[in-house]
Amino acid sequence: MKSTEVEFYSEGDRIAAIWRTPDEVDGPLRAIVQGPGWLGLKDAKLYVRYHEALTAAGFGVLVFDYRGFGDSAGDRGILSPARQLQDLVNAVTYLTTRDDVDADAIGAFGTGGTGGGNAVLLADADPRVKAAVSQVPVADGTDWLHRMRQEHEWLAFLAGLEEDRRLRVATGAGRLVHPREEIMVPTPERRATTIKADVDDRIPSAIPLSCADEILAYRPIDAASRLETPLLVIGVEGDATTPTDHAERLYAAAKGPKQLIMQRHTTHYAAYDRYWTETTPLIVDWLDRYVRPSDVEVRTTRSPGQGETAERLEAPVEATRSEVVR
Repeated sequence: MKSTEVEFYSEGDRIAAIWRTPDEVDGPLRAIVQGPGWLGLKDAKLYVRYHEALTAAGFGVLVFDYRGFGDSAGDRGILSPARQLQDLVNAVTYLTTRDDVDADAIGAFGTGGTGGGNAVLLADADPRVKAAVSQVPVADGTDWLHRMRQEHEWLAFLAGLEEDRRLRVATGAGRLVHPREEIMVPTPERRATTIKADVDDRIPSAIPLSCADEILAYRPIDAASRLETPLLVIGVEGDATTPTDHAERLYAAAKGPKQLIMQRHTTHYAAYDRYWTETTPLIVDWLDRYVRPSDVEVRTTRSPGQGETAERLEAPVEATRSEVVR
């Protein structure tokens, strides 16, 4: 696998990215775009093994730092899912400008909380995305933040947000908080794990509390209910970090081809190591099946009033497997 540092622009800000490709490239590549997960960075070691598997299957992979994080420009430490979605859409556009990419064969991969949720949002927002993989996702930001807290803590959190809104309109500035301690509440497993230690010391330690308002409004579940793009969802049974039912709800809501993989007898962070050899081939298989150029599009109206449906005829692939739940 070759790794090349590249850059593009998102709403005027320079985005730092890594473009990973097979060692030998024969013609334009099908491509996968990935924005990092919650507070993640593009060069996290956690992502490398997924990228190695995807490039071995003939894909190029673009992973980048969101605006304001890592090596990208932009307002530092602004945690904004809305901006992240803009960055992802602009990343897709960047891929279409590359001569070594088949612009008609682009997919999305996202893992880790909002990383998983963002893959769903991108697939809904951008019809150029042929398929998406959403691993241990957040489906509903309000529910996510609520379930991290006891009820009295939740009510105090909401009161603090309202107080901060008043402070901002009165003074022009609100409170700064630690994103992993005062917005997300880490589980004991998160405090103990070293799986993200290589990037943990480079995440912002202080961001505006106002960023929590965007997390409260974060709703990949609404996007999933409209989604006809093929979607693979990967969850963890009994997940204390991104609740299991978030993955299940996204899978149930999606309207197009879909698959659910449930990892059992493990925990949120341990699953990355325990089951990556099992889940990674399924991720590659899903993207390989659906991220293909469309040669012919057929539009069909079944009867008056029922509307028009579209079907793309692509290069032959294996028959779609039945639903897989593990």
